[in-house]
Amino acid sequence: MRQIVLAAATFVALNLAAPMLAQAQEESVNIEAGEMEIIDADKRAVFRGDVIAKRSSETIKAQEMVVEYVDVKQSDGTSKSEVDTMDCTGGVTITTPTQVITGSRAVFHVRRDELIVTGNVKVVKGKMVLRGPEMVANLKTKRTVMKGGRVKGTFVPK
Repeated sequence: MRQIVLAAATFVALNLAAPMLAQAQEESVNIEAGEMEIIDADKRAVFRGDVIAKRSSETIKAQEMVVEYVDVKQSDGTSKSEVDTMDCTGGVTITTPTQVITGSRAVFHVRRDELIVTGNVKVVKGKMVLRGPEMVANLKTKRTVMKGGRVKGTFVPK
């Protein structure tokens, strides 16, 4: 049973996070919030109050989103800013065309290809539902772990 839950969690998390993170450097993100603060010296942007971030057909909603970026040297000697992490807190909902993930916090480590969702995590894909305290998806190794306590899954055969 544990293998079934891990396999299902891997499938769900990779289907969500892979396209979102793969597009992170390629496609623009539109963000709406009650307020925005840029702290350029810290290479950080903070969005507060009913934050909605959209890219293509993916949406992230949260009460606060902290985006940290780094300068990456290009082959021509110039620098380019790239997103390093997105830390979303407060009623986080991640929606894609095929699934919805909710939790109290989601951290995307974009340059490491990693997604961590914590706080009563719920993943819904069709009739399949997974629940657990924490989900960690490493997209480089294609490994996803639901951990932190009891995990539950509802699987409906096709």
